[in-house]
Amino acid sequence: MPRHLLTICVLLSTCALGITTPASAEDLNPGMADAITEVQERLIEDELTGSNIVLVWRDGEEIHRSIRNSTRAGDRDITDETLFPIWSMSKPITIVAMLTLHEQGLFKWDDPVSKYIPCFAELMVRDGDTLRPAKTPLRIIDLMTHRSGFGYFTWDGLPPLSNEPHTLQTRHENLQTFCEVAAKYPLEFDPGTQYLYGINQAILGRLVEVLSGKSFSEYLETALFEPLGMTETSFVLDEERRARFQPLWINAGNLKGYTHLLDEMNYDPDSKAHFGGEGLVSCPADYARFCEMLANDGVFRGKRIISQDSIDAMTTPHSKDIFPEMMRGMDMGFSVFILKDPAAEGSMAPSTTYGWSGYHNTHFWIDPTNDVFAVFMTRAREFNAEIPAQLRKAVYGPSER
Repeated sequence: MPRHLLTICVLLSTCALGITTPASAEDLNPGMADAITEVQERLIEDELTGSNIVLVWRDGEEIHRSIRNSTRAGDRDITDETLFPIWSMSKPITIVAMLTLHEQGLFKWDDPVSKYIPCFAELMVRDGDTLRPAKTPLRIIDLMTHRSGFGYFTWDGLPPLSNEPHTLQTRHENLQTFCEVAAKYPLEFDPGTQYLYGINQAILGRLVEVLSGKSFSEYLETALFEPLGMTETSFVLDEERRARFQPLWINAGNLKGYTHLLDEMNYDPDSKAHFGGEGLVSCPADYARFCEMLANDGVFRGKRIISQDSIDAMTTPHSKDIFPEMMRGMDMGFSVFILKDPAAEGSMAPSTTYGWSGYHNTHFWIDPTNDVFAVFMTRAREFNAEIPAQLRKAVYGPSER
């Protein structure tokens, strides 16, 4: 049965109390609207976030939208103009770009990365206190699934300390020079043998360039952002866009307050180091368009972006129980979680649910069983994995376990 697709409602400027649209989905939590608002307000009251916004869609129609503004000194009310750094919510966008290239027959999942980026041909692996040559080649599928052996925490400045800027982007002129440096670092294990969250999508950005013959940002623009109408999603903040960039609320250690000094990425219009794992800036309405495409089996308002087979590949588990202490009941597909055990997180969300989050507490999920998706955006540290779990409890109701 065809889905009724409506244009995304323009977000309205709101007062500190915000606006709430009641839910209309009978089989979701009947008290969803109030429950979501309660979560949003509690996040502000507990000083975990500043101003925040939630969108919930079903069957191509927005069924809930609520904004809560903190009114704290230094915060900014969220409007339809507000931009957020989405950090690791860049990763699924990079994954979809790779899926479009795979559908064009430009590579195979088991292809060695060195076939396209030769500097990855002779990788070393950390083995106790010594280094040895990798026993298996680094394959494209390993980057897609965070099974390459490249992490974040082994990198100088990744992630940055809470009181210092991110230096990765400014150290590299482009993605090729980044890959040449990355290839010199030892892997934590042989590619394909274990799971480790890391820099994989940054390397995939360079693969997109080699495979497509375009810059990474140009390919995203032509293959995804233009057909999806994502006019506010970019690696760049010029003067006008930076004026709409939400300030960061930080509550970490002895740091507490709002700042632009910890932007960490430079978002420089002249930079060519566009990191597909963390570099994009977006807004709720734009990211909802990306989710709408995924929720509609790869079709956006009559135009197919990726195939159902690609979505199936994206949501096939490759690693089990990826973050058992922080994200309970989650497996990993192509850089998206797959909710294996909803009761483990305390919600009644279906086990087909998938999605991901960003370092500054942006979150999304897709629920193909109920044709539902949700987007949450704020800008706050430290990262809190309980936010999406609490929102899913509000949308679906808590589990009985």
